[in-house]
Amino acid sequence: MHFLTIDDLTTDDLAAVLEDAAALKRAQADGIPHEALPGRTLAMLFEKPSTRTRVSFEVGATQLGGHAAFLGEDDVQLDRGEPLSDTAAALGLYADAVMARVFSHGDLETLAANAGVPVVNGLTDDAHPCQGLADLLTLREEVGDSGTVAWVGDGNNVAASFAVGAAMLGYDVRVATPDGYGLSEDVLDRASGHASASGGSVSVTSDPGAAADGADVVYTDVWVSMGQEAERDERLAAFEGFQVDADLLGDAAFMHCLPANRGEEVPADVIDGPQSAVWQQAENRLHAQKALLVHLLG
Repeated sequence: MHFLTIDDLTTDDLAAVLEDAAALKRAQADGIPHEALPGRTLAMLFEKPSTRTRVSFEVGATQLGGHAAFLGEDDVQLDRGEPLSDTAAALGLYADAVMARVFSHGDLETLAANAGVPVVNGLTDDAHPCQGLADLLTLREEVGDSGTVAWVGDGNNVAASFAVGAAMLGYDVRVATPDGYGLSEDVLDRASGHASASGGSVSVTSDPGAAADGADVVYTDVWVSMGQEAERDERLAAFEGFQVDADLLGDAAFMHCLPANRGEEVPADVIDGPQSAVWQQAENRLHAQKALLVHLLG
């Protein structure tokens, strides 16, 4: 199977991966070796730069007893005209799985259709399900198996994976975005369908205060993502009033996928304050992705 969106996992499989991630986190903290994938190789294809995605996958593969091969744009033949389908077929001959961090979700689907091995979405413009796994592990650690979670800001790829994943597990999800920057109808339909099955809920608003009021967790992301720099002034104007400051946060835990722009979507006293779970989220990328690889390859 492939992991292109977070609901490529069934709800039961998602819960199992998170349980395994928690167990792997405990093992790592206790210094217990867990080489569950000896000799396995992960090919990592990057169109977009990364800190957390690259390092967490590379370290995770090593801790599982395997190996990760980093492939940047200058390391493969795509810039010289090789079809992506041919690159995918070649990678599948050498590696046991492929992780790709690319712009186009359609390109990711082409990789999956031609690789012949599991393909993992390390990020596309549409979805960031590996971040979603880390976020859900963090939610379980912060609030347990139920609660109210608020997304405040851009309805981007991280928001999409978070909303769908949290709805799968039965959380009450509130999404506050400016007009014109909301989640797609497809994402909302998927999240609402999962919430109906899990006992959770999904609601949308353009009022950050209404979303954050009484929430257990408030989550935000940058207002200007990679590739959107030309829209910066327009976006900053659109997101005025959406900063997650101390007043908006209240007693909730704060989440952010990083990197962050302190002073824009969040002030330093919140992201660096005692209610912040951002470094917990960052660490959980490692454990959640190890559990995912074991699920796909074990």
